[in-house]
Amino acid sequence: MLKIAAIFIAALFTAPAVAGDAYLVSPDGTYLGNLNNNQFDPNSVANPFGKYGSKFSPNSINNQFGTYGSQFSNKSPNNPFATQAPFIVAPCCN
Repeated sequence: MLKIAAIFIAALFTAPAVAGDAYLVSPDGTYLGNLNNNQFDPNSVANPFGKYGSKFSPNSINNQFGTYGSQFSNKSPNNPFATQAPFIVAPCCN
């Protein structure tokens, strides 16, 4: 549990999220993109040409053949039985 907390805290300080946007982080600490509908945000999962939104990018949840996008991967939010799926980090209020 302590290891997960350390990864979570590290992800908070290393993720390139825009203030106010929720974002996805894998349990191993891999940043997986901002959760917004901005197709022009280079870090958004909604940007079809960006690192985290492209269906060809290895770290995209939209890549059906990738670790984080496959319906069969244990690390994918697209697998309803995944035990190591990414989690949402939401901004907190001031």
